[in-house]
Amino acid sequence: MKKKLFKRLLPVFLFAFGTLLVYIASLSPELVEKAYSGTLYRVIAQALSLITGIFPFSLAELAVTALTAAVIYALVRTMSLAVKGGAGRNVLPRFLFNIVTLASFIYFSFILLWGLNYHRLPFSSIAGLNVRPASVEELKKVCEYLVERTNQLRSKVEEDSYGVMQLADGSRGVFSRAYKGYDKASEIYPALGGRYGRPKGVILSHLMSYTGISGVYFPFTAEANVNTAIPDCMLPSTACHEMAHQRGFAREDEANYIAYLACSFHPDADFQYSGNLLALIHSLNALYDHDRDKFKEVRKKCSEGVARDLAALNEFWERYEGPVEDLSSTINDAYLKANMQKEGIHSYGRMVDLLIAEYRMKNP
Repeated sequence: MKKKLFKRLLPVFLFAFGTLLVYIASLSPELVEKAYSGTLYRVIAQALSLITGIFPFSLAELAVTALTAAVIYALVRTMSLAVKGGAGRNVLPRFLFNIVTLASFIYFSFILLWGLNYHRLPFSSIAGLNVRPASVEELKKVCEYLVERTNQLRSKVEEDSYGVMQLADGSRGVFSRAYKGYDKASEIYPALGGRYGRPKGVILSHLMSYTGISGVYFPFTAEANVNTAIPDCMLPSTACHEMAHQRGFAREDEANYIAYLACSFHPDADFQYSGNLLALIHSLNALYDHDRDKFKEVRKKCSEGVARDLAALNEFWERYEGPVEDLSSTINDAYLKANMQKEGIHSYGRMVDLLIAEYRMKNP
């Protein structure tokens, strides 16, 4: 009887304990930083990442595909038995209980393996960046700086026959070189250091594109997964974005900035260009939202090569627009809010605050 009671209460216990951990973490970012993100998480993630890194393919993709197939099979079988009646009547409640138990276990494991990182200290505090409100004129100056820098770097990368940026060594070359930027950045920001497995390409990248997702960090295998179907100009910065998650920086806005930072420290021009292009896109989007005349003025300063890359990027995502992408955005928005990122999907825009803070520090 006690065994049955424990089994029934297990989902409740796991969910309640996981929620309690999140609540406690939200009250003390300093404690999370010292006791979890900067110590326990780093040990677990690096060990797990190095083990899964032995495999040349994404274990995350395999696990998600297998789990999805298993759930669909179990659902079809359950419905079939339920329709037949008799002893099969109890199979539906049992199936629902098993799903709840599985979901509770996944949620609890997610919190322990990565989720508490949402409540660590902001990267601005770790990096010593003074983030504060900025005028539109200051935002414009940052955009102009990024345009000038991006134009310079664009002249150093290769092009395909359409005049669009092309990687000389493809996605595999990017994944094998991505660590270099983090190694250099960690000399100034130790929190970005550590030994982790390389990013991995997703086999079903074209299907992934329909969700509007460029990459995914999977905490259960500590793998940084990248959509290799996206244009080459975004591959290096996307790989570095997922590597930021791998290092325990869960917030999307911070992962974007860290990706830009790691790319900027990278010795190779293709990474530097991709990171600066990422920063430029976010900054120009912010300027567009606040002053379209200033946006048009700055946008005209982009070189022809940068303009072609931006056009190719827009054209790529337009091909995959549809109900699947809309649903994915809704789910992602809910996920961010569930982890106390109150701005939801709009939190991506906060990257610009870090870029402005860096610009102020370099241009006092």
